[in-house]
Amino acid sequence: MVGQGSVNHNSRKFHAKNTDPERSHLNITYCQENIKAVYHELFDEALERYNAKQTRADRRIEDYYEKIRSGKQEKPFHEIILQVGNRDDMSADSEEGQLAAAVLDEYMKGFQERNPQLRVFSAHLHMDEATPHLHIDFVPFTTGSKRGLDTRVSLKQALAAQGFQGGTRGDTEWSQWVRSEKEQLSLVMERHGIEWEDKGTHDKHLSVLDYKKEQRAKEIAVLETVKAEKENQVESQERRLKELAPAVKNMERLAADFSANPEEILPEPGTLETGRAYREKKAKPLLAQIVKVLRSLYLAYVELRGKFERLQGDYGRVRESNIRLSDRLQEVKLENKAMRQVSADYERVKRAFGPEQVDRILEAAYQQEHAEKERKRAAKSKIRIDAR
Repeated sequence: MVGQGSVNHNSRKFHAKNTDPERSHLNITYCQENIKAVYHELFDEALERYNAKQTRADRRIEDYYEKIRSGKQEKPFHEIILQVGNRDDMSADSEEGQLAAAVLDEYMKGFQERNPQLRVFSAHLHMDEATPHLHIDFVPFTTGSKRGLDTRVSLKQALAAQGFQGGTRGDTEWSQWVRSEKEQLSLVMERHGIEWEDKGTHDKHLSVLDYKKEQRAKEIAVLETVKAEKENQVESQERRLKELAPAVKNMERLAADFSANPEEILPEPGTLETGRAYREKKAKPLLAQIVKVLRSLYLAYVELRGKFERLQGDYGRVRESNIRLSDRLQEVKLENKAMRQVSADYERVKRAFGPEQVDRILEAAYQQEHAEKERKRAAKSKIRIDAR
């Protein structure tokens, strides 16, 4: 049943005519919190964020609880009442009544975990009336809302967040949730050896198999969404890895070409070999090889640096997307790793030959390239003059 929600009655601050005060000590109080304190807990931060955005004072909300209480869109809280059997077969002062109380107690202990969007603030099992029954009072809330407070009161959205999407007028989020909770209660009853007899006074309950099928369908819907997101992430990562593969392979080749110790690279002079012959036949070819490797390393470094800078630009444009941001950060780490390898190879060359010698080699190489370009340019000019 859906109750009106009299928290003072539920907590027995006053007794109605249908209660037996002598048996009230048998009642169980699961929780009894001040609803205004619960509103502060749930909504104060969202209220502060909402008010900070308002440019007009009349649009600010001073007390969110009072706004909901005096409004017409949402109730401040909701109450459900659950009972197993009736006064004829589950009387509160009988052994059967104790069994009903045990069923309700087990059901209640799993309620909040099953319903994370329904904040329970008052819950009582009554044994001082004709039949054991359970009152549960809760505040339904939703997070990530695009209108009003980003965390706000909403029964419909709270139940939707728990997987109850609603359909026709007779198959709302509420009716789906009520049916699901009845099934939870029936499963507890079965564990205690009680069979649910459908008297036609409520909607016909689902069989246990149907209930499990309904739950699996919800899980599948969630998993399909997650699967689609993951597939997009994988495709994006595969594309970027394919783009980076040639550069990484080139880095590995260069590192292999120049990973030996200087003693192994520099050949020993031959017997009676002159300094000129050693220079022309051994030293200069080795230096040419070093220059080639250094150029390749430098060009690879420039290429990766350009990719890194472009990646930084991409990061700035997609920073609002958490999923793509995560992918991009992973790519940055990969490219940083490749750049660190380039830098390590370059430092290895400097350690092997000394920074001054490496600088001289690079400078000589640049001058030689410039002279070669000038020679080719002059040769082309001479050919054009002779042709005339």
